Amino acid sequence: MKLQQLKYVVKVAEVGNITEASRRLFVSQPSITAAIRDLEREMGVVIFERTNKGVVVTSEGETFLGYARQVLEQADLLEEKYKGETQQVPHFAVSCQHYSFAVNAFVDVIREFNAFRYDFTLREEQTHEIIEDVSRMKSELGIIYLSKRNHEVIEKMLRSQDLLFEPLFTAEPHVFISSAHPLAERESVTLDDLDDFPYLSYEQGDF
Repeated sequence: MKLQQLKYVVKVAEVGNITEASRRLFVSQPSITAAIRDLEREMGVVIFERTNKGVVVTSEGETFLGYARQVLEQADLLEEKYKGETQQVPHFAVSCQHYSFAVNAFVDVIREFNAFRYDFTLREEQTHEIIEDVSRMKSELGIIYLSKRNHEVIEKMLRSQDLLFEPLFTAEPHVFISSAHPLAERESVTLDDLDDFPYLSYEQGDF
């Protein structure tokens, strides 16, 4: 197994087509096809299913690609740390769900510390990706939402990665409505009160 082979499979999975991957990587299509075939044979795994429209990642291929991305990320970190001749800029990364308070806090950090002296990164992802980022040291911090419905599963995932959860604050549910809405004059509303009205739902990606 070679790093180049892993780069090929990751790029093919990203674009869904070997021809497009070869164009972006500036490598001939037969070379990529042969490299993937050799890798699948060597590792005993079927990463892609070939179709008329391109390729589809198999279920075992998804697992393999997860490990492949980790290997490539670690290889990049090694090159950044030891191969570069210039002094490396310290990095600080945070992974979180789509929270405006997290974005505002991150901006405050950038303002307080010299943005030219640090490499700041903010990633907005789903919960399982946030936990993976922190466990693999891709991010220094992860911000996730814990509730009565998901806390058992989330805490189990954290324990399996030897990660700690520190509460920032407790958030109460809110309903945002127009001042002209029929319920606008109410001091409080229940879920039953909202049944007859259309609404938008945002999926936090608990798992």
